[in-house]
Amino acid sequence: MQLHRISFSSRAVVEDPFKWAYNLEDHGYTGWEIVQEGSQCLSSKTVQNLKNIYETTNLELTLHLPFSDMNLAGLNDSIRAEVLRQMKNYLTLASNYVNLAVVHPGYLSPYGVQVPDQAYMTNLASIRELCDFAADFGIIVAVENMPDFPKIFGKYPDEMQEMLDAVGSHNVGFTFDVGHANTVRLIDEFLDQLKDRISHVHIHDNMGKKDEHLPLGEGNIDWKHVMEKLSNYKGIFVTEMASVEGGIKSLEFLRKL
Repeated sequence: MQLHRISFSSRAVVEDPFKWAYNLEDHGYTGWEIVQEGSQCLSSKTVQNLKNIYETTNLELTLHLPFSDMNLAGLNDSIRAEVLRQMKNYLTLASNYVNLAVVHPGYLSPYGVQVPDQAYMTNLASIRELCDFAADFGIIVAVENMPDFPKIFGKYPDEMQEMLDAVGSHNVGFTFDVGHANTVRLIDEFLDQLKDRISHVHIHDNMGKKDEHLPLGEGNIDWKHVMEKLSNYKGIFVTEMASVEGGIKSLEFLRKL
């Protein structure tokens, strides 16, 4: 398989990611997805590092909005407002360098479990607000399907389709996470139902029971089949690994398909 638009992403980084980003092209990567977690979080100081990478490499940059302690379906208005403030801040900081941002849908809090419809509508309103904000920068907000976690929105194809339709923003997109879909055993169903709506693709492997983020080929996903079904997809494939070494293994696996 020829690799044209292949990006690296990891939330596991604790050292300075702005240094190893310069090595990604040497390994065959053409892009970097900057996860707003830990040391990768952009700030008024580190955004200069991002600018340098943008100007001195050929990496295609995308953004993954934060998800730790972030609930777009939260029913505490003050806390949800802070979640949205932080996400908007990262969109602003990255706006000169990215045209797509990945976001996780919300989940049911202990209170949300009691009023799930209200929580779901809050989730939609939050995504719509992010889309409206990102539209001014020309950024697509690509909502990601979730793994088999309890009480989280976006695990199933019908649910994702309904969510995207209900948000209704012209710049709402869909990040198809193959590994996540494998934990609910619905890869083909996602591809059959939502293939034409895919804006972005995350790839990592697992054994179908939990979200392991293994290098490709170390789980039970039939990657040849998946890539054949995505043969008309023209966007970015993002390997989501625990390390660059895992990413390199994944690239080697893809080249042999």
